[in-house]
Amino acid sequence: MPGTRRGRPRSAQAHRAVLEAARDLLSAGHYEQMTMDAIAARAGVGKQTVYRWWRSRAEVVAEAALGGYLVLESPAPADTGDIAADLGEWLGIHFQRLAEPGTEAMIRGLAAAAADSDTDAERLYAHLTGPTRQHLTERLSAGVAAGELRADADLGTLAESVIGALLYRVLTRRSATRADAESLIDLLLRGAAAG
Repeated sequence: MPGTRRGRPRSAQAHRAVLEAARDLLSAGHYEQMTMDAIAARAGVGKQTVYRWWRSRAEVVAEAALGGYLVLESPAPADTGDIAADLGEWLGIHFQRLAEPGTEAMIRGLAAAAADSDTDAERLYAHLTGPTRQHLTERLSAGVAAGELRADADLGTLAESVIGALLYRVLTRRSATRADAESLIDLLLRGAAAG
């Protein structure tokens, strides 16, 4: 990450401008066009300034996410007492959000950042993916407590399967509908259903 690199001290204003530029480019759905040159131009700084602090656009994206410049909200699934309906609704909403170019570009950029650096992967998991997994696992635990799911069901794997479906759709650029979400949840939960 940039904090370990040597060179002149950062200008706080230039640093903020670069992270805001990354946010703006991703919000417009331009991860593929988000080169270091494009980031520098958007930020109004020299390309050398960007390269002095970050080695790649993936590093810029990771720092923007961890610094709060990129916001990916993932609220917990509802608990209406119907685990299949609640998870289907939650996943369907997320599939709809993935259809937004800015959200899709942001997730693709975060996936690239995680793939580029073990350190960034751990930090991004702690701040983004881990909390989503926790929300899903807690809702699944409520399903176990209500007798909707087997007590021995591997809830962590179920949660990761749902998250994996989201990432698969982003990385393969395949759209998904609410019906796709409900079908996936049905398939996942049928193997974990009580009785």
